[in-house]
Amino acid sequence: MKFLKVNINTAAPRDPEASILLIYTGGTIGMVSDKEDQHLVPFDFSEVIHRVPEMRQFKVMLTVLSLDPPIDSSNVGVEHWVKLAQVIQVNYHEYDGFVILHGTDTMAYSASALSFLLENLSKPVIFTGAQVPIGRMRTDARRNLITAMEIASAYKMGKPLVPEVCIFFNTVLLRGNRSTKVESRHFNAFHSGKYPELAKAGIDIEYDETAILPPPSAPLRIFQDLESQVAVLKLFPGINPSVVKAILEAEGLKGVVLETFGAGNAPTYPWFLTLLREAIERGITILNVSQCEEGEVHQGQYETSKYLKDMGVVGGSDLSTEAAVTKLMFVLAQDLTREEIATALTTDLRGEMSSRI
Repeated sequence: MKFLKVNINTAAPRDPEASILLIYTGGTIGMVSDKEDQHLVPFDFSEVIHRVPEMRQFKVMLTVLSLDPPIDSSNVGVEHWVKLAQVIQVNYHEYDGFVILHGTDTMAYSASALSFLLENLSKPVIFTGAQVPIGRMRTDARRNLITAMEIASAYKMGKPLVPEVCIFFNTVLLRGNRSTKVESRHFNAFHSGKYPELAKAGIDIEYDETAILPPPSAPLRIFQDLESQVAVLKLFPGINPSVVKAILEAEGLKGVVLETFGAGNAPTYPWFLTLLREAIERGITILNVSQCEEGEVHQGQYETSKYLKDMGVVGGSDLSTEAAVTKLMFVLAQDLTREEIATALTTDLRGEMSSRI
């Protein structure tokens, strides 16, 4: 896996107001129709300035790195998240902000993962993409790219307005590890049901400074390890023992995100509780998150969740599934005891959760 530096023909200002590293990984935003107009294919990213001529109006020094070859976001994995963190680490002191162009399907996972890999981040890292390819007439790619660049270069009194990993899409800026893709046919693809928007883009970009993380005092620290041996077990009425057993007894499994009902409730079938208890006894970490788009887990509030708490299932508060999966990967990759793992999972590390329970 490698990134290529793409030379783009921009009229760079003599006295730029900021410098931006634009990282293109793939996705709809970089697609155009082929000569027969039958299939979508990646376009030569050196032509981005011709596709988005508005970029010439920015008073920034712009560098573009393009993943060679670009990938569909459905193929994004742990190795890509680690590579992105390394790219930002290498270029961190050279640029004021970073914009990552990414496919929408797994963008919330990538933004969540990168937030955990980048500790003490003090510069904007803005993910964006598009629902309609940049080569189409009614594309949302241009607006998303232009606004993401503007946010990434937004500074006030020498400090960035948004020193964290975010997703900008359509008209809203969301914390990356609070985001979920909720729409595949309309432009408002992402939502953050459990945390307010960081900014709203209309005629002006209006920032909610009370919702944005404060800049850290410590220097940037990059992590490069994630534990990929995790799974998601989504509960549903009528779930049977063979399904649960197949997941919990998967070879090499280290952690499970358990998607429960409501405020963290689960069936109290003896077979179900036995399988969970045996998995925990084998050293598997189980993290409980709610299937609800809003609200949070309160283990013990109802009898149907008290059993989980008593056996050692970790309550995930209001973590999204995307944040829960990537946080579990991150925490399990550290050299921690079982008690330390539970403490880390229930502690707000990067603004991904509201409370500790």
